[in-house]
Amino acid sequence: MSRPDNSSRRFLFAEADVRGESVQLGAALTEMLSHQPYSQSVKRLLGEFASAVVLISNNLKYAGRIILQAKSDSGISLAMVECSSERHIRGIARGDIGRETCAPMDHLLGGQLAITIERDTDQRYQGIISLEGHSLAQALEQYFAQSEQLGARFWLASDGNQSAGLMLQQLPIQVESSVERKEQWTTLCLLADTVTTQELLTSPPEELLFKLFHEEKLTLYPPAPILFKCRCSQERSASTIAMLPENEQAEILAEHGKIVLTCELCGATYQFDRIVLNTDNTGHTLH
Repeated sequence: MSRPDNSSRRFLFAEADVRGESVQLGAALTEMLSHQPYSQSVKRLLGEFASAVVLISNNLKYAGRIILQAKSDSGISLAMVECSSERHIRGIARGDIGRETCAPMDHLLGGQLAITIERDTDQRYQGIISLEGHSLAQALEQYFAQSEQLGARFWLASDGNQSAGLMLQQLPIQVESSVERKEQWTTLCLLADTVTTQELLTSPPEELLFKLFHEEKLTLYPPAPILFKCRCSQERSASTIAMLPENEQAEILAEHGKIVLTCELCGATYQFDRIVLNTDNTGHTLH
């Protein structure tokens, strides 16, 4: 099985009010998953989340990030992957991360899915939808139908080592009449429904899109690289420690000679050998 190139590709249909995105993740996903002892099915779960959030984040028109997060009372209490406007991904799962299931979404039975948009200007928007009885793709489609009032379809695949996804999304009416618009959307979705898991994971975007839509006129834009990159830093870690009372900091320093924080998302460690004072006037805990 060939390795994907860790990129997303945008495409646009010339004769339909429909846009699309494709994504394939290999090394970026492997690095994201390497910092916790995840089971193979949890890796598959986070792989689907990673592909999905990259597809969604390509709608960002400002500096910030989109966070795809699910919480449940099932085996996995939290699954989260975020993608920034710079196309940097990071993610984590918490709970019984060594558990195996037949289907990745079985880890989140009865859970809720949240899509959060964070701007670097501190603006934050969030939408929540139930995961009961849904695949991740179906839950996302329901979310877009409710929040955007435009059709969106997702096809996601992950084997735990690599992941991929395809998205089609309706645009506001520009080209078609209402009747033509519905027929064209239905046709394009039926064509995309023929894609297989292996084709999503291994076929180059040009080859995949030609196979699915060779009778359609579309423009395929250049690839956008996807990287694993964490947002943790010495400064953010210091701000977190500063939230502890000074007497607790002093006790840790007296016992161990230093305070050490390890980032769960990337494994980076930050050491401090003196009490850290809180200089964050906003009172926010940075992480």
